[in-house]
Amino acid sequence: MSIATLISEIDAEIARLQQARTLLASAASPAAKKRGRPAKAAGAAGTVKAVAVKAVTAKPVKKRNLSPEGRARIAAAVKARWAAQKKAAKK
Repeated sequence: MSIATLISEIDAEIARLQQARTLLASAASPAAKKRGRPAKAAGAAGTVKAVAVKAVTAKPVKKRNLSPEGRARIAAAVKARWAAQKKAAKK
């Protein structure tokens, strides 16, 4: 066999394999459908860029602290509630 004949046979085999691959890939596409929630569209508001912009522009949430007087008022109210429940349970 000459080199030209070998090359033409290899090219024919490559073409046949490529056709088989495209047929198999197209047949497997519908069967390999992903389950679950579909991905968001590329232009949706939830993209990475939009989330990054929101994170930068959002105001930081301030931590709310309870004053010692407020804590004492709550403690006194809870103790009074417990005392009332204890008194009601004795009757």
